[in-house]
Amino acid sequence: MHHFDEIYTMAANRHGGPDALRAKLSKPKSMAELTALPDDRWLSIITKCVFQAGFNWKIIENKWDGFETAFDGFDVGRCAFMDDEKFDALLQDTRIVRNGTKIASVRENAAFLLELRQEGGVGKVLGGWPSTDYVGLLAMLGKRGSRLGGASAQYAMRFAGRDSFILSRDVTARLIAEGVIDKAPSSKKAMAAVQDAFNTWMDQSGRSLTEISRVLAMSL
Repeated sequence: MHHFDEIYTMAANRHGGPDALRAKLSKPKSMAELTALPDDRWLSIITKCVFQAGFNWKIIENKWDGFETAFDGFDVGRCAFMDDEKFDALLQDTRIVRNGTKIASVRENAAFLLELRQEGGVGKVLGGWPSTDYVGLLAMLGKRGSRLGGASAQYAMRFAGRDSFILSRDVTARLIAEGVIDKAPSSKKAMAAVQDAFNTWMDQSGRSLTEISRVLAMSL
């Protein structure tokens, strides 16, 4: 496995040099910023990622104002206690994508966020989870959340601004080239190997998961 400095050089050579690469990197939000992010924004971000999965992202983006209105601004309490009448109305609401399973996930994920309120707060739990065990956070989201397995949880955490990696095609290809995994990771063992590699690169570079993930993607 290459030292992170070597991978950074690869990426810089492909993207106009170190200064140009540095300009393309963004840091995750601080713990204070994540804690201050309102619960309705967490639910909005999670919902957008769930609806984008397997669908044209541009269509979801273009309809998003309609989603915000239809789901009452993603008020966590109102979404968690959505009754059947409201659910049935959403199934007919042309302002959103009328996928019953994904609509149901809004109610289920709102209930999940209410649980996190009792555990210290959504931002504190999701934002404060150690980056050295990011795969543990993904596993928790997959188990307790609705439709948050796979890439949906990864994108939701990135778009919320918490420190994260996304196992995109390019990141996965770099991990394979580095001998960390031999295919897209799906098992606990493979995800643990991915986490170990990121932890090593964090130690070597002092950079966040977010920055490392972007550098890996741009190194090919």
